[in-house]
Formats: sequence, C-alpha cells, structure tokens
Amino acid sequence: MLIRVVRMTFQEASVQDFLDNFEKHKHAIRAFEGCQHLELWRDENQHNVFMTYSYWEDEDALNRYRDSELFKGVWSFTKTLFSERPFAFSSKKLQEVNS
Repeated sequence: MLIRVVRMTFQEASVQDFLDNFEKHKHAIRAFEGCQHLELWRDENQHNVFMTYSYWEDEDALNRYRDSELFKGVWSFTKTLFSERPFAFSSKKLQEVNS
C-alpha cells in the first residue's frame, strides 16, 4: 500500500471553489481503481491550507490515476486556485502502534 499526501495552499478567495470542486469529484476519485482510502484535511491555523490523504494499492495504481482524464480535469481546475506551489509525497507504512 502507498500513502499519498498532497498539501495545497489556496488563494483565500478560491477556498470555496476548491471545496465545491472536491465535493463534486470526491466519490469518483475514491472509486478509481486502486484507491483504497481518501480524506480531505484542513490546517487548524491556516484555513486556506488543505491536504489530501489517500491510500493506493501501489505506485502503479497512483500513476494510472494521475494519467487519467479524471485527474487531469480535477487538477487543471485546482491548480488555478493555488497561492503557493503544492507539495506532495508518497510513503509506505512501517508500523501502526495500537494501545
């Protein structure tokens, strides 16, 4: 499993546009083959900073999504709303510690 985090900073005036677009596409993204989990996070102190947190079967699954028309459409709109360059990284879980 691959964990993907994308941190995005939006123009203050564009936050609602981003949220509306995410709401419109979230189920299609989550249903994309290889996507196992999807969350949207908002920074506690900077309300124009959001992160997507997703699980993918593997890097190939993530790359198929990134090559898809769905991603191209969502991303082409989303990137027009940024006030800063987004930051993304992929990781693999090594351990989960339970109580």
